[in-house]
Amino acid sequence: MIRYIAGKILKAQNGILVVCAGGIGFEILLPDIVWRDVAQKGEQCDIELYISYQQTQQQPKPVLIGFNTQIELEFFEQLITVKDIGPITAAKCLTLPIPVIAQAIEDRDVATVMKLKGIGRRKADMIISELNGKVGKYALLKKAPAQPVVEQYDIKKQVVDVLVKQLGHSRSEAVAMVEKALERKPDTETPEELFEEVYRGTKA
Repeated sequence: MIRYIAGKILKAQNGILVVCAGGIGFEILLPDIVWRDVAQKGEQCDIELYISYQQTQQQPKPVLIGFNTQIELEFFEQLITVKDIGPITAAKCLTLPIPVIAQAIEDRDVATVMKLKGIGRRKADMIISELNGKVGKYALLKKAPAQPVVEQYDIKKQVVDVLVKQLGHSRSEAVAMVEKALERKPDTETPEELFEEVYRGTKA
């Protein structure tokens, strides 16, 4: 079973990497929380990923799902123990930082869990019911209440989506533009302010 890959990025597109390691190209699916970091690296860069190898009766084609850290991998493998949350669903739903998700589960905060991509009320209730009391250690990874992180991520996502879907930028380019804008103005509070800062940077 593959648990770790270190190699060079051959291709990065739409949350999927092809990584060359030992002369073999591995296709690796990245959750959004990982893709946001990796997209800025670009092709031909070295990368190390912790891998969850998934092959089930419902998912007969083997899937490699990559993570930046062992902690992210552990949380993911806790999440897929929940009924009806398969590996692909779990990977796609990781759109908020792990500490934020874990804290929401521990607090029984259904609204925050429902912010995860593809997670409606029924699945949010199920995740909380099955994982409450089991993921507290992940909530302690960062010192901060969940809501400000959630709000900032929502703002970033809105602006990235506009840059990609309406203005034709690649996702990796859009993410980089947004991150640079936040470095220049970290106290940005609305999508409109962030969008203005992004384009102020392009004219500098």
